[in-house]
Amino acid sequence: MPGKESSKKAKKKGKVELTERKELSLNDKIKELKEDISKTKYNKKTQHAIGLMKAKLAMMTDRAVKRSSAGKASGDQRFSVSRTGDCTAVLLGFPSVGKSTLLNKITNAKSEIAQYSFTTLSAVPGLLKYKFAKIQIIDVPGIVSGAAAGKGRGREVLNLVRSADIILVLIDALYPQHNEAILKEIYDTGVRINKEKPYVIITKKARGGVNVGSTIKLTRIDEKTVKDIAREMRLNNADILIKSDIDADEFIDVIREDTVYPKSLTILTKIDLVSEEKLENLKKRIKPDICISAEKGIGIEELKEAIYSKMKFVRIFLKEQNKKADMEEPLMMFKGCTVKDVCLKLHKDFVNKFKFVRVWGSSAKFDGQKFKKMDKKLADKDIIEIRIS
Repeated sequence: MPGKESSKKAKKKGKVELTERKELSLNDKIKELKEDISKTKYNKKTQHAIGLMKAKLAMMTDRAVKRSSAGKASGDQRFSVSRTGDCTAVLLGFPSVGKSTLLNKITNAKSEIAQYSFTTLSAVPGLLKYKFAKIQIIDVPGIVSGAAAGKGRGREVLNLVRSADIILVLIDALYPQHNEAILKEIYDTGVRINKEKPYVIITKKARGGVNVGSTIKLTRIDEKTVKDIAREMRLNNADILIKSDIDADEFIDVIREDTVYPKSLTILTKIDLVSEEKLENLKKRIKPDICISAEKGIGIEELKEAIYSKMKFVRIFLKEQNKKADMEEPLMMFKGCTVKDVCLKLHKDFVNKFKFVRVWGSSAKFDGQKFKKMDKKLADKDIIEIRIS
């Protein structure tokens, strides 16, 4: 029996060592490929080769992440937060940047504060109420370099970031070099802040190869590169219609499908600890959206307004048939919302039983205009009366 146990342990140890060697080999290849891309000068002649290298890098990186995640627990209750309110914001930054202090200042939360790093060990939610909007703000543990690869619970934190509507990136005025580092971690986890999703339609099919069409002139990528990137990423049979001028990176993001495009604000914190001259230099270097000191209460109201404005909220007032509209508390939606979006937020039955809607406001030609389709776009301060069967 002892001999069998020793044999099992040896086999297990051998498998672990083999996995580690494979991971090391893959990481070495990723590093080498990154160096090749950085050394290759980008121009029309190298555009195709660089595009293929980036596609190969994306596939290798995805494999590395899957390998490192294999066998690990799939979830951690400390990072499980139920979404509430009209939108969700995540406070993201390095340890001791002032996230907990800020959360306590602008919401009803009670996040632990101490004069040392890693005070917050789990996700702590709070609710900010501003101009009728209910904004859920989540304080997460500070990330470190290598977070996207799983270092320091980084993957759990960044998964919360991926599900947020807006990311509040906090940069300590005493450590401005953290700005580039945190942006890299955000990018490496497949998050493209303050960017619109490229307008590319991919229709997979059983056979027929890759066919590419475009409704605009492509200036940053050609059809051959599109086809070869698709094949490199195992998209061998598909019709691809491109409706926005994309580059290789953006096309790769579309193929990967799990890329997200949230809004973001860069917030420079602890500005009370630096001189006015240094603060001005930091503004030029980092270009923050807003500067604050949560400890001193500086810039807090401006931050609330910045979050509200960035989300592009739209106030929709609801009206019942033969009754006056409720002008006391609007339904908070986003710019470009449709009648269907409103119905979905109210209850799915409103979609299933929808007959028509009457609209008063700037999106209607006259008061009480009737619309039979739910794709009708609404504007700020519109009053709507939804009729259902």
